[in-house]
Amino acid sequence: MANGIINEPFPNFNFLVELDGVTRAAFHECSGFDSSVEVIEYNEGGSLSSLKMPGRVKYANLMLKRGMTDDMELYNWHLSVVQGQTVRKNGSILLLDRAGNQTARWDFTQAWPTKCTGPDLNAEDSKIAFDSYEIVCTTLLRVQ
Repeated sequence: MANGIINEPFPNFNFLVELDGVTRAAFHECSGFDSSVEVIEYNEGGSLSSLKMPGRVKYANLMLKRGMTDDMELYNWHLSVVQGQTVRKNGSILLLDRAGNQTARWDFTQAWPTKCTGPDLNAEDSKIAFDSYEIVCTTLLRVQ
């Protein structure tokens, strides 16, 4: 039943990333808000079609891209994994409206960086240097 209220879509350009409660801003892109449920097919005796049941839940890796700065926290987190000391962190992605109010939130758990990609350097360009991080997480849930 229509209530006369128009729900406008949220803009996607204003967001923050939190890692263990510390807010990280200035990310250029964030992607990987995917989850899927495996399908288990069960053949029951006497039935001509398979019974389909939900199986394991899989979450895609989060991809974070930002302009390169002297902030080394994400790189050092990745370096700790490279050196055999996996530090898992919980975090959130916060989507904000034009006024800076939170409109959506995704919480992720038990995350660690699986990949770090440095910038492409070119002496003929005047573009921003970007680095990116691929973050593995155990769960990723939209809570708002």
